[in-house]
Amino acid sequence: MDAQTITDAYVYLLSRALVVRQEHLDRDEEGFAYNQVKYNPLGSADFVNPNFDVAYLEGWIAVDADHPVVLEVPKVEGRYYTAQILDEWGEVIVNINERTFPSKPFGAFALTLPGSSPALPAGATRIDLHSSKAKLLARVELKGDPTGALTLQKQFVLTAQGAPRIAEPPQMPPFSNQTLIGAELFDLAEAVFASALDVSPHAAQMQQQVRAVAVHIASSDDARAAADKQIHGQIVPAFQEFAFTKSAPQHEGWVGGAPDMGNYGVNYWLRATVNYLGIWANTTEEVIYFTTNRDALGQRLDGGKGYVIHFPPDQLPDSVVDAYWSVILVDAADFRVVPNRLARFNLNNQSPLQKEADGSLKIAIGAMPVAGVPEANWLPSAEGKAYSLTFRAYVPKEVVKQGAWAPPGLAPVA
Repeated sequence: MDAQTITDAYVYLLSRALVVRQEHLDRDEEGFAYNQVKYNPLGSADFVNPNFDVAYLEGWIAVDADHPVVLEVPKVEGRYYTAQILDEWGEVIVNINERTFPSKPFGAFALTLPGSSPALPAGATRIDLHSSKAKLLARVELKGDPTGALTLQKQFVLTAQGAPRIAEPPQMPPFSNQTLIGAELFDLAEAVFASALDVSPHAAQMQQQVRAVAVHIASSDDARAAADKQIHGQIVPAFQEFAFTKSAPQHEGWVGGAPDMGNYGVNYWLRATVNYLGIWANTTEEVIYFTTNRDALGQRLDGGKGYVIHFPPDQLPDSVVDAYWSVILVDAADFRVVPNRLARFNLNNQSPLQKEADGSLKIAIGAMPVAGVPEANWLPSAEGKAYSLTFRAYVPKEVVKQGAWAPPGLAPVA
């Protein structure tokens, strides 16, 4: 079997494996239950690529043909919010907010199994999921008023109508982002496919390709060993390189602005990348992400060195969003925050940033403050620790969506 066939089949299946892994991780948390909201405390950093700009909540939704789940969304005014629902492959099903649901931006929404005819509560708007499970992520912007954001956060509620039958997620051996799963992934293919519908237009084609690879791998010990060697020695490094350098347009070391983010169509490589780098990405109408682990010269970011991001006065991040922006620094291995003495992990439009005399804005990154940049504008890294940055532009303006704006590259400090 040729190498490209195995490569494409692996990357396709990996996107679902990463979601299954996340479901198992979530289920292992104390107090977990399906159809129950987890209200993350403000400043919580104990998850991948956290968002410190919002009051954040999440939950796993599980329905069956007779039992929908009702989501209550509160009325939110004067600050960004969304209730984002994704399927089990990482595809966005819907965002509920005043932009996408102007006729009903809040209230009761009945989440249902496709093709089912359950009784719905009076006044609840029906939304069909893609399969029997989905992930809820909701965000309420802090906007300088964390108390108000927390009050609104607690008003998002999930309520199962009865007792839905909840299927166990497919078995998945533990694996890390540094050492991704090997040939054993193909042994799980049929269980993975049976567990959740893939809405990709290429789903049938790719699933048959996965089955062919699975048969090949199972044909002999030599075939399995060769495939496993290819996965760990070639496919995984190539995929990781793709994720940071080729998954979206490049801008001075930043990668971002892919137009099909959140709803991926046939771009299953991008879907796997997103599930790998920062699972549960949203659509470009809600947010555009830029990530980098390189400076403007293309060199890997070094936690012991200093860098400066310099926004010209006519290209300030405030000017290209209708909601808010932020930039976060995370470990390059597991995409979790890097501890520092300031407990400062990101900067955003609510940070007390100081502009230059000409109206431009400099952000410094390094293990120590950078000379010539106010310390309030400093995002700490750690000596000897590789890291990556994620820049979020929430409700981006057309200049961002059209690819005409991106964060400036990180200029190394001599």
